[in-house]
Amino acid sequence: MKTIGIIGGTGPETTIEYYKRIIAGYREKTGDGSFPSILINSIDAKPLIDFINARDLEHVTYLLVAEVGRLAHGGASFGLIAANTPHVVFKEVDKLAAIPLISIVEATADAAVDRGLKRLGLFGTQLTMESSFYPDVFAESDLSIVVPNPEERAYVHEKYMGELFHGIVNQETRDRLVSIIAAMKQRDGIDGVILGGTELSLILTEPSYAGVPVLDTTQIHVDRAIAEALAH
Repeated sequence: MKTIGIIGGTGPETTIEYYKRIIAGYREKTGDGSFPSILINSIDAKPLIDFINARDLEHVTYLLVAEVGRLAHGGASFGLIAANTPHVVFKEVDKLAAIPLISIVEATADAAVDRGLKRLGLFGTQLTMESSFYPDVFAESDLSIVVPNPEERAYVHEKYMGELFHGIVNQETRDRLVSIIAAMKQRDGIDGVILGGTELSLILTEPSYAGVPVLDTTQIHVDRAIAEALAH
């Protein structure tokens, strides 16, 4: 049996969600009551966030490589980083990692292709929305990424880090996020929206909003991990 390794703590609430969803999805797939083998390395997110806020991506890379190494030492067969923003250095980490890693961005691009989507809005932290790591990967499949306007980006980031990261879910925030999706559909012609922050799946729980399909990156990542765990 393959052992799934998870770098968690980067969002404690969704680290729990990853575990719950992997357990449920694995049992559904196998149908025999078995559980997957999982190692979770729940790190202190503060140093990582500090490096990210300082745009010190070299230290972000070193930190993540070291933490993946701890998973490998514990016997993990492959690894996941249970957050979107650290994927800004995924290519660098993947090259240096002691075990194979599954990219949340690549998995989400594959899901968009499978659903026939072409022009996708991206929600997440400021760094996720303003960096090239999503557009670069999606461009390889001839997909376009559209981000909210500056005022909307500031709102999404503020609510993400100030509320959702701490497990706070407010109806007012949900309503405003849905209004941004509707505005982007009309203004930018998006045909899908990416929850490019794993905690966003805690507040935007429906399969679509304002007629726009939602790509839940947490669930997409979990599904890919389960498939890998069950692969021979």
